[in-house]
Amino acid sequence: MLRGDELAAFDAFLIDLNRAAAAAILPLFRVENELQDKGEPGAYDPVTAADRGAEAAIRQRIAEHWPGHGVIGEEYGEDRPDAEFVWVIDPIDGTRAFIAGLPVWTTLIALRHQGKPVLGSIGQPYVGELFIGHAGGSRLIGREATRSLAVRRDRSLASAIIATTDPHTGFDRAEMTAWRGVRSAARLARYGCDAYAYAMVAAGLIDLVLEAGLKCWDIDAATPVIAGAGGAVTDWRGAPIGARGRQIGTHGGQAAISAGGDLLAEVLPLLAEAAK
Repeated sequence: MLRGDELAAFDAFLIDLNRAAAAAILPLFRVENELQDKGEPGAYDPVTAADRGAEAAIRQRIAEHWPGHGVIGEEYGEDRPDAEFVWVIDPIDGTRAFIAGLPVWTTLIALRHQGKPVLGSIGQPYVGELFIGHAGGSRLIGREATRSLAVRRDRSLASAIIATTDPHTGFDRAEMTAWRGVRSAARLARYGCDAYAYAMVAAGLIDLVLEAGLKCWDIDAATPVIAGAGGAVTDWRGAPIGARGRQIGTHGGQAAISAGGDLLAEVLPLLAEAAK
């Protein structure tokens, strides 16, 4: 457990990291951004100068302020991933949205303590939103005000709003079958929002997000934000992400981000056959 003064210091530093990332990213949004494809043949995986510049800026600040901490980032890999404190970074989650000019990309930053994410943020600087949280509570820092976050309770699947990024590229055959079962039972589904949809779960606007094939930088930041808002982040079996020995390194896999409770209990049986 972190002491209150430690948590406050890391919280303030996390806000500073988001400012540094925004300064690197925003000048390259909706302009020329040195787009490249880092994927294998047939697997498009875009990266931009904004991705690389933001992660470099975040890493530099961590090295200056907390030189003993480890870092795991999407663009520049691992540095002491088994340290007591490790920062996990996705400088632009939703690069496809970024290069399409859509303001639903986010910067994801998490702090792990002894292998578990204890503090996280989901930042969308173009619209001026920073969702930040830990087990003790989550809040939205906006341009004009700050408010607490809480998931929406007492929703059945039949009345739920659900989301996933892209079922056609993100799910295998079994996962797609499971998604279709959940989708057919839900009220409304939205697509293409990446981790911004996670923030909307914390804000009480979306009830459930299902994803697969995630890396740790895709999900670690969301875990404390959702927990602080009263929700749950689990795998498709209902266990915490990384519970099966993959906490250190680039774990991720399948994820259900939800308000938890009865809704999660209703959804998990529909995911069982595809759960890994």
